[in-house]
Amino acid sequence: MNQVLRLMAFLPLFFGIVASAKEPQLLNAKVQTHSVEGGLEKTFRGLVENQRETAWIGYAVPAVQGNLRICCYSSMDRNLPNALRKRRCKLDGHDDGMNFETDRDNVEGDRTNQLLVLFRVSENTVSKIRVFSDDCELDAGGRTINWVLDVSPKESIDLLASFVKDTDDETRASRKNSETALAAIALHQDGSADETLEKFVDAKRPVELRKNVAFWLGNVRGQKGYEILHRMVREDSSGKVREQCVFALSISKVAEAVTAMVEAARNDKSSDVRGQALFWLSQKAGEKATNAIAEAIQNDPETDVKTKAVFALSQLPKDDGIPKLIQVARANKNPAVRKDAMFWLGQSNDERALAFFQEVLTK
Repeated sequence: MNQVLRLMAFLPLFFGIVASAKEPQLLNAKVQTHSVEGGLEKTFRGLVENQRETAWIGYAVPAVQGNLRICCYSSMDRNLPNALRKRRCKLDGHDDGMNFETDRDNVEGDRTNQLLVLFRVSENTVSKIRVFSDDCELDAGGRTINWVLDVSPKESIDLLASFVKDTDDETRASRKNSETALAAIALHQDGSADETLEKFVDAKRPVELRKNVAFWLGNVRGQKGYEILHRMVREDSSGKVREQCVFALSISKVAEAVTAMVEAARNDKSSDVRGQALFWLSQKAGEKATNAIAEAIQNDPETDVKTKAVFALSQLPKDDGIPKLIQVARANKNPAVRKDAMFWLGQSNDERALAFFQEVLTK
């Protein structure tokens, strides 16, 4: 009987959440719902200031389009196929990272519609930020969750931006919250996320911040993210940032991203960036990528880049890479390049490579 009464007491709070958005899967939670009064910033700060015991503040906003899975899994779950995982997370558990997956094959499956953003409040201060997709069960461990209804995405982005730190001189907890807040901004469907992220790639911002932004621009921000990345890979003064931009372009779904990678492989002033561009092009394959790699072997002025391009050839599908490696090993004028081509041919276990070695050794 007592269990029934406790359930009945919980239902009004629970249905208040459901009326606002897709039902968050909250377990072992004392849920208190709140309306936004005077804007999210004012409501949020008021809840923080009035919360004496450790508790959580959370809300839901529309998530960026895509089959995203954001949760955390037990060590036992990690070895299971995605479909068999429990998708359950303890808010105060030791596994407090963000397990981010993109299910690109599941086009018509149970898409993520809502992004859940939660702030752990301890001693009237935000001590932790966590982000989840709405298909993740959240175990609050008996703590209170102050759930805010009808949050404006733009106000959510502005609130999260206040937690993104503009200096490398941070505590570990502060740095982690900054990184999570940045990820949360990128995962908002609202277009104002692009404007906010673009502000964080200004040349005056720390290198690590610009690198983190680049990753999210390529991963989830689509065409606008590509446009910002394309400018960054041409103009950013840091070679480390441009290397990250090349990687981010390689995971972008925008078709023009390959062209931008080819430009970096040909034109970047840093041999490290050109080498990284060649490597990630090799993971993309395709005619543009293959031609750019072959061109680097032929024309790049630095042997280091040429040898990286040879390695990139070894990463191509064998029907594309093996013939070109044989051609390089046979005819390239640079002995270091020919040596590397021979090495990667030897690692390929391909019959065409064996035939080439027999030809060379029997002359």
